Amino acid sequence: MPPDAPRSGRENNVFHVATAFVQTASVNSADCDVTMEISATPEKNAARVVVETPVDSEFCSARQNIQAQLKNHKFRLDSQHGGELPQALPAQIIGMAFEDFEHNRGSAQVGTLWELHPAIVTLQ
Repeated sequence: MPPDAPRSGRENNVFHVATAFVQTASVNSADCDVTMEISATPEKNAARVVVETPVDSEFCSARQNIQAQLKNHKFRLDSQHGGELPQALPAQIIGMAFEDFEHNRGSAQVGTLWELHPAIVTLQ
């Protein structure tokens, strides 16, 4: 798919992931989205999917909420701080499917172009 193609098919669906584990969290230097990698299990070598919360104003409270939740776990998330969490944190996610284009992103555990973007993450 071209990077500017309109959403179609499953990209028009909203998904709820009731149980996931946040493995990484960072602010993308290119577009300022909060980018996280989630997995189905807490193991650090588990397969992961990218989840992004955009910088757009309608997601401001969701971004502040994830930053505050991570701060409660002694993890600082801003433009200079982020990365692999010391231990995976349980969360639930609501977001739209998005098939991203092939580019360098995420860790070696991310094995798909599919993301949840935009997404709202709530640590449990």
